[in-house]
Amino acid sequence: MLLLQELVSREFDRRLFLTSLTYPRPRYRFLLGRLLAVGCMLTILLGVLGVSLAGLVGLLARGYEQATPVALGWHYWLTVGFILVDLVVIIAMAVLLAVVAVTPSFVLIGTLGFMLVARSFSTIVQMLQRQTWLVQDAETYSSSLGLLGYLLPDLAALDVRMIALYGQMNLLPEQWPWHLAGALAYGAALIGLAVWALTRRRMA
Repeated sequence: MLLLQELVSREFDRRLFLTSLTYPRPRYRFLLGRLLAVGCMLTILLGVLGVSLAGLVGLLARGYEQATPVALGWHYWLTVGFILVDLVVIIAMAVLLAVVAVTPSFVLIGTLGFMLVARSFSTIVQMLQRQTWLVQDAETYSSSLGLLGYLLPDLAALDVRMIALYGQMNLLPEQWPWHLAGALAYGAALIGLAVWALTRRRMA
């Protein structure tokens, strides 16, 4: 988020885009180049952190026995892949806000708000369905929150850490391929909307 804020939004704010857009190339290359740079950097960083965490967990597991050892094989890397898809959606929202936002600080605030709502609304709905005593008129409250499912991707469904913690693929959420495909499609739609907004934007 901060990288996109600096590479896109602040470049508009400081008028540095006047130099970048003077080259004979379409505007979308300006945006997609920065998006690709941030995406590659985050992928490399996530890979380094994943390898470091796997090495640390494997080292600590030698001196500590537990009933269900952490599965550091393909279960673990599948979990990392789901985290990467989660980050792709968040980056896509950040790049859209970086193009349309009036102030650079809104990129950080708007993306954080999107991330919190997209990761929590489905969990809150499930909790209210099980524990209706938490709020008054829980059914109406739950149905109102459920409407967000038509507007936002369910990023909570991409949290599949339990398959690595317990080494069981049956702990994946139901219809996880649809959640994964929906998140990727949502991210692609946000990027397409950001490209469209940039091509239509009038540069002062």
